[in-house]
Amino acid sequence: MINLVFEMKTKGKEVLSLAPGDPSFDTPREIVEVAYKSMLEGGTHYVHSYGTLDVRNAIMDKVRRKNGIAAKLENTIFITAKLAVFASLASVSGSSYEALVPDPGYFYSEPVILAGGRPVRYRLSPSFGLDLDEIKKKTGPKTRAIVINTPSNPTGTVFGKSELRELYDFCYDRGIYILSDEAYEDLVYSKKHFSIGSLEKSPDRVLSLYTLSKSYSMPGWRAGYIVASDERLKLVNKLLEHTVTCFPPFIMHASAYALNNGERFIQEFKKEYVKRRKFLNDRMAEIPSLRPGEIEGSFYAFPGYGLRMKSRELTRELLFSQNVAVLPGTAFGPSGEKHLRLCFAVAEDTISRAMDGMKAFFAANG
Repeated sequence: MINLVFEMKTKGKEVLSLAPGDPSFDTPREIVEVAYKSMLEGGTHYVHSYGTLDVRNAIMDKVRRKNGIAAKLENTIFITAKLAVFASLASVSGSSYEALVPDPGYFYSEPVILAGGRPVRYRLSPSFGLDLDEIKKKTGPKTRAIVINTPSNPTGTVFGKSELRELYDFCYDRGIYILSDEAYEDLVYSKKHFSIGSLEKSPDRVLSLYTLSKSYSMPGWRAGYIVASDERLKLVNKLLEHTVTCFPPFIMHASAYALNNGERFIQEFKKEYVKRRKFLNDRMAEIPSLRPGEIEGSFYAFPGYGLRMKSRELTRELLFSQNVAVLPGTAFGPSGEKHLRLCFAVAEDTISRAMDGMKAFFAANG
């Protein structure tokens, strides 16, 4: 769907897109200027594959301060967030291994396969929380890892401390790794974010994955990091050494600045997302066929709907008839059927016009 939207736009067609999770805000100028200054001062050469010392120290300080994770320098590595998913899975993989991935959930199945494993989907609860009974049922002798994502893309759910503690105890007793994708950690509204890695005295069974894309509006920078045990990160580093060698030092210097000084940017962006979240909720309430749930975190809504259409058919018809792009729920797994993912990281005017189109579409097809 997203590629189709890009194709339509390159042909000059206007598309009101609530599909990709790309913040409408530009990266704060201060962060850009740090990168520019670094380039002018020679930050364009090879550096340590784990990352520059300033960014690794910034990562360590941030997760200790904000996430409660008892990380040391050797528990940090700079890496793009999507590559971090694959690299983390590769670091815990074994012969014919399995990894549990959420359904509905982000696109974790493909990295599992690329890392030589078999993805096993576990269904979330009816309210899209963790279903520990389901996870226990799907766990087998080949299970090496369980992937969680909180706040969740696409559902907007934030997992609570008690359910995460129960999951951690279950995994620890069985020697199973937990990959915790916390890309939307700063975008929480009705609950408090809790990092499962904070349950450990030092990083061990939990690999915590983070990105600067959402919190600091830096999606094009491809900046992120993993916090994990030294043993796991040595394996991740092997992958980096023999693929990308290292990441651009000017990007890491700018990322260090963001992690150390960027809380005010996060709060500015979040203030706007709170307004857009309310605006989208109000507009969804105008469409009787939509069944929106509470958006606890992230910048996505994941409403159910009552039309007699599969989600992929609906999104294509909506795009071609109203020039409105949203993602089908089944893009995130079979349990996403009869749901749509709407992103409110775009400008309010785009949300308004897109919802006008959705309202007309649902009225014509209801």
